[in-house]
Amino acid sequence: MNRQVVCQQLTEKIKLMTLKDNDRFSIPGVHLLYGTEPRVRAPVLYEPGIIFLFSGHKTGFLNGREFHYDANEYLLLTVPLPFECVTWATPENPLAGISINIDLLQLQSLVMDIGEDDCFCPQASAEGINSLALSEDILCAAERLLDAMQHPLDAKILGKQIMREILYLILRGPGGGALLALVTRQTHFSQISRVIRRIETRYTENLTVDQLAAEANMSVSAFHHNFKSVTSTSPLQYLKSYRLHKARLLMLQDGMKVNAAAIQVGYESASQFSREFKRYFGVTPGEDTARIKA
Repeated sequence: MNRQVVCQQLTEKIKLMTLKDNDRFSIPGVHLLYGTEPRVRAPVLYEPGIIFLFSGHKTGFLNGREFHYDANEYLLLTVPLPFECVTWATPENPLAGISINIDLLQLQSLVMDIGEDDCFCPQASAEGINSLALSEDILCAAERLLDAMQHPLDAKILGKQIMREILYLILRGPGGGALLALVTRQTHFSQISRVIRRIETRYTENLTVDQLAAEANMSVSAFHHNFKSVTSTSPLQYLKSYRLHKARLLMLQDGMKVNAAAIQVGYESASQFSREFKRYFGVTPGEDTARIKA
């Protein structure tokens, strides 16, 4: 069966699944994506994961880089990364796909099982975001994962195994170096990943570049260089973007007021927070909340 027909069938399955109770189609770490309206270019923050689209497409922008993911290319994100994104979708050609969180323990176990096989030698990668060709093998595995989600027992028994298979196929392909770097100690990527995890858990604190460089066991200049090679941005800009996204979620999901959200994510001045929020998202916090609710 050709790819276009397969993707049309998967799109229809996802549409039907999203119209029903999503709890029925549950595999931990796997999420359905479906939408029929385009989204203008706007800042987003994705957690580490793999995104497969079977219909519609997205274009991402990160400091001069442009990357696409659609039915021919998937997105591999190995660090939580703020970037800008445009979504192309219509009722006739909806956005439909799945996202899979990267389970580090499962990835570590897989790499250990592969061992020092001579056939396994992926090239190192220092970039935290990549769009890669969606091979027939990976598409087939994604299709089986979606099928498993439709039956609770299949989801429970087969879900993790198919996710492991997808990780293996990515490791064997062009994205292998990026995945391997996640679990390989003492690489620049793993050192920067450790710092990013520190930012994730302690972003409300007054973190300095000196502290973060020490965490990575690098000089400040080397830390700047390696941090930018992974995230395409500076450490302080990354921290600011992360705080703004977290504050936005607090206001949208928890109903928190602007002042409270600003303090919660580490700002001492609500006015400074509002200025930086508008500069980053293009609207004030109040305008953003009202727009989303509408």
